[in-house]
Amino acid sequence: MRSAVLWVVPAVVLAVVVGTASASTPTTDVRLSKDYSAGGYVSAYTLATGQVYTDGVLNECSVSQGRQNEPAVAVDPRNTQVILGSSNDYCGVYGPPGDPAAGNPAGPVWLGYYRSENGGQSFESSLVPGYPGDTSPFAAQADIRTASAGDPVIAWDNHGRAFFGAESSGDPSGSPKGFGDQWVATYENSGGGTSNDGKRYVGTVTVARGSSSPLTGKFNDKTAIEADRTGGLHDGNVYFAWSRFTGFANSNIYFVRSTDHGRTFSKPKLLTPNSANLQDPRIDVTGNGHVYVTYDVGDLNNGQQAGIQVVKSTDGGATFSRPVQILTYQPWESTDVSSVDGSANRDCGDFADACESGYTFFRNDSTTDSSADQKDAAHEYIYLVYNAAKPGTQAPTGTTYGTEGPGTGSQAGAYFTRYNGATGTHTAPTLVSPQGRGHQSYPDISADGDFLHVEWWDSRNDPCYSMKRPIGNCADRSTVRSLDVFAAKSSDRGVTWIGESKLTDVRSNGNWEQFDDRSVPFAGDYLWVSSVGSFAFSAWTDWRNTVAGPDPRESGDSDDDAADVKQCRTQDPETGAWSPDTCPHAGGLDQNIYGDLSP
Repeated sequence: MRSAVLWVVPAVVLAVVVGTASASTPTTDVRLSKDYSAGGYVSAYTLATGQVYTDGVLNECSVSQGRQNEPAVAVDPRNTQVILGSSNDYCGVYGPPGDPAAGNPAGPVWLGYYRSENGGQSFESSLVPGYPGDTSPFAAQADIRTASAGDPVIAWDNHGRAFFGAESSGDPSGSPKGFGDQWVATYENSGGGTSNDGKRYVGTVTVARGSSSPLTGKFNDKTAIEADRTGGLHDGNVYFAWSRFTGFANSNIYFVRSTDHGRTFSKPKLLTPNSANLQDPRIDVTGNGHVYVTYDVGDLNNGQQAGIQVVKSTDGGATFSRPVQILTYQPWESTDVSSVDGSANRDCGDFADACESGYTFFRNDSTTDSSADQKDAAHEYIYLVYNAAKPGTQAPTGTTYGTEGPGTGSQAGAYFTRYNGATGTHTAPTLVSPQGRGHQSYPDISADGDFLHVEWWDSRNDPCYSMKRPIGNCADRSTVRSLDVFAAKSSDRGVTWIGESKLTDVRSNGNWEQFDDRSVPFAGDYLWVSSVGSFAFSAWTDWRNTVAGPDPRESGDSDDDAADVKQCRTQDPETGAWSPDTCPHAGGLDQNIYGDLSP
């Protein structure tokens, strides 16, 4: 059965004008998530129509100084002055019916909608319609049954439409059950030329429904989206993929397509019937209209090795080939041992999140990204980047911390390979930026018009760098500013990389304890770069605005990690119990999305 919603499609006059911006170079970083006084958040309805609308959630988003992570960004292929961004946006969590004075979060975590019409020099901040508390005229067009959303992805077609995809989870009734739905929202040109591309919201379609929880039901997660811009037989098709989890280490890749510009989607199709532990799909369309889905493969006891697989469609996503393994690699994943129950932890902090090593660190592991140049009709190339452990760098850590299991550390590098879909061969993986110092993680790639653009997190400037410790952790268990974003480009299909630049004006400490009641850090699972020809824009999660402060629940030697954030709590003199944080607007939660032009 095909999902559908009521669509309101405005009459528009389109003027196809491709932006003429020259090759980009890093400039001053720009903030996409303006959840503070300088402009605040504006309704998608107001942006599209000019008619005033606001609500309690948007008002809260305008003052929240809240958290944003997992950015997505997309440059309009018809006009590079128009750039759209998104993230997991927590700006509304203390909005009605929440009570900041009582530390009571009750509002939504949702998808941001960030819009630039000046080539990324500045952005307006908004939310994708359909969030709890949205009573705008656009709310009725959102077929969404959940109270939260995340894992944003964005794609443009070649006709002024932008598509936002999401994983959507929380139960509006407040139960701990996670639905794990997947949905796609569509924005169209609002009229008056390409500067209004992707500006008017016209509806959201739920393309897959989950049930119960990740361990006992069906939970859809890890999104991917792309649209065909080739001008060929399948031009305008929208493709969406995700990982479906049905139990521990049992995840597979599913796929849907739309042949009517996002109004309806096909039934979910299983792409990987003979494997499991598969995540992070990416969708690419080559110049001849063939569709590729790449994804991460995790190790399993049956001999399945970590690496990258791919499936291919030659009929616009109607059918796919069997999976093919492109390559294997040694995974790199920050891990430790819980000091509470001895289980494996992928992140560490305080209290129930504490680890035996005493370090504080965010979740960080091997991931894959891919891209194809839809303007290249002469090749069927898929360009892939991934981060993995560098061979020969393995060493004992002397603690329970490790990147290849407890007690063994290694250096992470960002690798590149070019896969030829016509022949099934690939180039030898090479490092995008060979470095003897620092880790490289969450690389992302964009291909368009004979140019490749790559960005990644890099800790080469970490003053406490050691393969024996997590990023930004010193030997005394304190944390420091350690993360920069670097970027480079290639004009010879990845044979050489040039123009390497540090994009971040300010180095970040990614280990601030801003989650799980100010107990553990979280940085998200990806960064994003988007390009049209030589023009590229990158976005990343950033902590330059985070306000530090003591955690009153800690005392003595336990309060020495330099990762605590500003918070306000009182203690019950009889029970010793601490109140929630009653000053969430004070900057302790100020995690943001920043961006910059990329080489």
